[in-house]
Amino acid sequence: MIAHPSVLSSLAPTGRLRAVINLGNPILAKRDDQSGQPVGVSVDLASELARRLGVEAEFLLVEKAADSVAAVNEGRADIGFFAVDPARGAEIAFTAPYLLIEGAYLVRDESPLQANEEVDRAGLRVAVGKGSAYDLFLSRELKAAEIVRAPSSPDVVPAFLEQRLEVAAGVKQQLEMDAARLPGLRLLPGRFMVIRQAMGTAKAAGQQAADHVAAFVEAMKASGFVAQALQRHGIDGVTVAPAA
Repeated sequence: MIAHPSVLSSLAPTGRLRAVINLGNPILAKRDDQSGQPVGVSVDLASELARRLGVEAEFLLVEKAADSVAAVNEGRADIGFFAVDPARGAEIAFTAPYLLIEGAYLVRDESPLQANEEVDRAGLRVAVGKGSAYDLFLSRELKAAEIVRAPSSPDVVPAFLEQRLEVAAGVKQQLEMDAARLPGLRLLPGRFMVIRQAMGTAKAAGQQAADHVAAFVEAMKASGFVAQALQRHGIDGVTVAPAA
């Protein structure tokens, strides 16, 4: 997939592919324990896109999904990795998803809640990461329960515990790890949403740039690159999205 010069100039105008990497979602990226460098599926995808464009990848590391959105919208990054949500679509051109991630609810063992459908009740408070896909989705869907916004997704369970909230919402795998290491917690069965994780560019970069990244994502799914990246980084319970 060779980029036309006009695509390269709009997708990597600085001569490097600037990718914003959200470290707040451990399924996508984290810091390597030894090197401190970012590693993960999103890092691999950004690096491979840069390689195919014939430029170096430059990483802007953030801790919150909202900061990823802002970096692309403000022109500080050329590409990002986002949960597809209509609230983010005004200025960002999303590809088709490359991963499907489940969102789940965490409660205490003694909680009377047994099903996802029981969460939307008056008097219940649900912790979410501010500006996360869960925040955007639940802000539309919950009618009676109160949303309590933690500063970022990694802060959700600490806020849930410290403030004695009734429910925590987030990435299922992360909540499973929290429940395994912290006594007295359990997940409600199933999921309350499926997050479509995609790449995105600023709409201001133009349709050619958006189409090029969209084609890249399809090629990475079809070739097995995404599945291999998940295996390489030890990420379980996540589904590679089907072809668009």
